[in-house]
Amino acid sequence: MSPTIADLALEVRSKNAGPFWVTMELFMRDAAGYRIVADEAFVDERVVASLYGIDADTVRIFRIPALNVVKISFPRPVPQGSLRDRDIHAGQHHVPLALLPVPTSE
Repeated sequence: MSPTIADLALEVRSKNAGPFWVTMELFMRDAAGYRIVADEAFVDERVVASLYGIDADTVRIFRIPALNVVKISFPRPVPQGSLRDRDIHAGQHHVPLALLPVPTSE
């Protein structure tokens, strides 16, 4: 079984970034893990778009090497607190990304 992003991270979390956006944060354990998830060949706008069923043009990725952190933001599927909002705090949006298998060098 391949390791996942969650296996390399101290924490993977998601939260509201206002009523119309979600932000996910990948706090990596070390620089080696950061290099893996920060690699645009692994996690890019298209990958995030496919995981969340959104338009890749709306995804914003911020790589912060000094902190070993990658932040990803995209519009919420529905506004926070609206009738169809199933996760008002956006606290569960991180799960598909956290479970993404890390490529191996085999």
